[in-house]
Amino acid sequence: MKDIKMPLADHFEELRHRVFKSLLSIVFAAITCLLAIKPLVRLLEKPAGSIHFLQVAPGEFLFVSLKVAGYGGLTLALPYVLFQILSFVLPGLTQRERRLIAPAVAASAFLFLGGIAFAWWALIPAALKFLVNYGADVVEPLWSIERYLDFVLVLMVATGLAFQLPVLQFLLGVLRLLKWQSMLKSWRWVLIGSAIAGAVLTPSTDPITMLLLTGAISALFIIGIGLVAITDRFRPETPLSVDPPQAEK
Repeated sequence: MKDIKMPLADHFEELRHRVFKSLLSIVFAAITCLLAIKPLVRLLEKPAGSIHFLQVAPGEFLFVSLKVAGYGGLTLALPYVLFQILSFVLPGLTQRERRLIAPAVAASAFLFLGGIAFAWWALIPAALKFLVNYGADVVEPLWSIERYLDFVLVLMVATGLAFQLPVLQFLLGVLRLLKWQSMLKSWRWVLIGSAIAGAVLTPSTDPITMLLLTGAISALFIIGIGLVAITDRFRPETPLSVDPPQAEK
């Protein structure tokens, strides 16, 4: 099968169309979320339990609705956006690179959604329980709806991004930029980096959320080492081809 070379202008035109389609899908998904914004906000309020929320400024809930719809639209449109990226990138790659990139992108989307689910089921309830119980006998919790939703959305997105670590390790390992042995030897630095990442990515200052996120990042790093080790174990050795010396005339 012969490679079909496209002019540079055609590549830019194709890129423009795919970016436009991706943005259109995000806008369409965001509008869909906006039409169902009240049930969506009520769903996001569930981890807070019996906490009462306030609108402390005129139009606060309107801006919050747009923000929630934007986050929701980006999450819902993510599979289609990744499909557009793959459709643009894959034709220019070799067969080996295609076998590498396509599963990695699919795993990236899966891990991003897994990170969001982990934040929803583990991090957010633990953080809210600690924050509510800490001053329950001193102050009555009345929270701003904007501040609360910022906390929830940022934590979910940050956790989804942190869950990309095994994909990054896998790519570095398959491209032979890092070996699993060197990753394993650097576990102390990774533990320190996980603690720093847990503190930076967590929008609150409670230790429970930071410890849970630090533990999750460390576990993901170990999983990434296992993936690289398994890939290295079953990968055939492919020595570099050296052109035979030309015979002297």
